[in-house]
Amino acid sequence: MPSRAVLIALPGLTLAVAGMFHPHSLSHASAPRWTMLHVAGLVVFPLVGLALAALVRQRRDPVAVVVVLTAYLYATAYSALDVISGIGAGYVTWRLGEGVPRPDEVRFLFVIGGRIGDVGSVALVVCAAVVAADALRRLGPVAAPGLLVVPGALLVHVGHIFAPTGVAGMALVGLATGYLGWCATDPRPEPRPTAS
Repeated sequence: MPSRAVLIALPGLTLAVAGMFHPHSLSHASAPRWTMLHVAGLVVFPLVGLALAALVRQRRDPVAVVVVLTAYLYATAYSALDVISGIGAGYVTWRLGEGVPRPDEVRFLFVIGGRIGDVGSVALVVCAAVVAADALRRLGPVAAPGLLVVPGALLVHVGHIFAPTGVAGMALVGLATGYLGWCATDPRPEPRPTAS
């Protein structure tokens, strides 16, 4: 069912597009766009984790549990980053007014938001690695393009959704997740382990 694969790919691809419009720095002039992108991101960032968790839906094995837990940790921590460093810092910077120097308190928002965001992006990398290894084990070589979810997650860890690094990362996460979702709907039977 290709529509499932498209739905699974959509959150990452949506964030990749949003990243092309994400200001590289926060100033009074960029604050409205910065803030509005993060308000929209608050809805979409968790869906990346949900898409990864959807790849193991209806499974209760240890791999599926790790995928769901790391996807949840990513979704929660990245939402916190989005609220603190995105919405909070953006709104305060805008409300300070033009020409007003940024107070230390806004910098403090970036510090705590960044630390929480790092937890989320590391969880995304772990989730991606587990999903990729599981797909390769279960599907064999056909899953190889889906392995791009790992470098995608690493690029997000390094570059958030800032262009070009984070945009490329989220695009890879979206495309690879969608591809793995498409592979999972393939009606071919799962290969069985051979006896040694």
